[in-house]
Amino acid sequence: GVMNNLPYVMAIEKLAGIKVPDRVEVVRVMMAEFFRITSHLLFLGTYVQDVGGMTPIFYMFTDRQKIYDVIEAITGFRMHPAWYRIGGVAQDLPNGWEKLVRTVLDWMPKRLREYEKAAFRNGILRARTIGVAKYNSKDAIEWGVTGPGLRATGVDYDLRKKRPYSGYDRFEFDVPLAANGDAYDRAIVRIEEIRQSLRIIEQCLHNMPTGPYKADHPLTCPPPKERALQDIETLITHFLAVSWGPVMPAGESSQMIEATKGINSYYLVSDASTMSYRTRIRTPSFPHLQQIPSVIRGSMIPDLIAYLASIDFVMADVDR
Repeated sequence: GVMNNLPYVMAIEKLAGIKVPDRVEVVRVMMAEFFRITSHLLFLGTYVQDVGGMTPIFYMFTDRQKIYDVIEAITGFRMHPAWYRIGGVAQDLPNGWEKLVRTVLDWMPKRLREYEKAAFRNGILRARTIGVAKYNSKDAIEWGVTGPGLRATGVDYDLRKKRPYSGYDRFEFDVPLAANGDAYDRAIVRIEEIRQSLRIIEQCLHNMPTGPYKADHPLTCPPPKERALQDIETLITHFLAVSWGPVMPAGESSQMIEATKGINSYYLVSDASTMSYRTRIRTPSFPHLQQIPSVIRGSMIPDLIAYLASIDFVMADVDR
């Protein structure tokens, strides 16, 4: 969703020297946390399915659809809205967005309690996952593991806290940790992360700043439409930005974010043209898959299935 767009646009904004308004930062955080929840729900449903349970995935897809209803109402699309823009977002929040967000905030906490009771206290699931595919903090760091897979070993490292971006330092939330680093803990950490995402979204709902949804900067893409219809200079800028692309100053920048599966980062090099001279993307799934042989060697084949389920990888995230 929009979360994987965030490090890219933020890296470009560093190159261009764009400071986005407070409203943009909070809107971006709110939408990114919605996508964190949808990703974790998909993970939890398929995780339970891989270790033998069928029912939870249907309930979790139902919950995801409720969240996608909110995302569609705000962005116009559901799974991949491509809604973030250089310097802001595509449009302002629609009328009535508060009621839609409140519906999810009221719905999800009781559903999470049901999932914990029905699935994660289930004896079969616990037998299949507790103590399975364990690794410690040292191994996780050496293999480049990030995100919930690292925090399940007890390492308190979340970029939203350690290197705050997009105004995350203004939010109150906790970083869920576990201690055993096994297939069970990697799932439990994600359940608690959903609760913390709901907590962040609630703060967005109650403390949404007023102001523009785009930066007042010539490299903002595209400039506000009402100005393009009035000022010839803005109209020219709009035309060039859409047909050419914005001309970025020469230089390099990078941006890391705490994405759903781990740290996602972009490194950009500009040679002062309309195209990136170099774009380097570092996504979390590949190092997580590299670690598999060292962790699972000597285990049973069913343990490999539980391990794969607990990694939460996506092949498009691996294929670089």
